[in-house]
Amino acid sequence: LIDYEMGLEKRSLNYHWSATAFYMDYKDHLVLTGKINDVGAYTRTNIDKSFRAGIELEGAYKIQNWLTAQGNFTWSANKIKNFVEYYDNYDDPNGNQKVIPHGTTDIALSPSIVAGSTITATPFKNASIAFVSKYVSRQYLDNTSDKQRSLAGYGVHDLRLQYLITGSTIKETRVIFQLNNVLNKMYEPNGYTYSYQYGGTVTTANYYFPMAGRNVMVAVNVKL
Repeated sequence: LIDYEMGLEKRSLNYHWSATAFYMDYKDHLVLTGKINDVGAYTRTNIDKSFRAGIELEGAYKIQNWLTAQGNFTWSANKIKNFVEYYDNYDDPNGNQKVIPHGTTDIALSPSIVAGSTITATPFKNASIAFVSKYVSRQYLDNTSDKQRSLAGYGVHDLRLQYLITGSTIKETRVIFQLNNVLNKMYEPNGYTYSYQYGGTVTTANYYFPMAGRNVMVAVNVKL
C-alpha cells in the first residue's frame, strides 16, 4: 500500500476546519472473490490493482459559549480493477465454479459517503447535552457492485446527556444517559452474501445483521 495525502487546516479562537485529499494505491489487496480451495473453504485472493481515493472534511464552530457544532464528511471512490467473481455451479459434474469477469467494481463494505455531526449544549456547569447524527451511504456486500447484493444507506441520531460530580474522596463521578437511535430507524450496517447455480438458475442469498431500534444506555464512570 502506498498512501498519498495532502491536507489543509485552519484554527482560530471560535472555529477550526481541515480538508484532506487522499489516494491509497493497493498492490495485491486481499479480497474475497467467492473462489474456494481444495477443501471447499472460501479463500481471499490477491487483487493486482485496487485503490481508495477521496476527500475528508471536518470542522467545528463555537456558536455561543454554551453551544458548539462540529461535523465531518468523507467522500471516496473505492475500486477494484478487473475483478473476477467465482460461484458454485452444482450443474457442473466436475464441480467447477462459474467464473464471471466484472471489470472495475466497488470494494465490498466500503461506502462512498460517511458523514456525522454533533451539536453540544452546556446549559449549566458540569452538564452537557449532545445531539449526535451519522449517515452512511449504500454499501455492497461483495465486490460485484450488484445493487441486489447491497445494504441501503442509513442515517441515525443519538441523544447524550452527561453530568459531572466532583469531590474529595472520589475525584470525579460522571453520569451518562444516552438514547440511541432516537427515531427508531430500522437498518443493517453489515452482512454477507453468496451465490450458486442449480438447475440452470443462479440463486443469490443475502444475510443481514440488523441494529437495535430505539434503546437506552446508562453509565456511571468513577475516577478515584
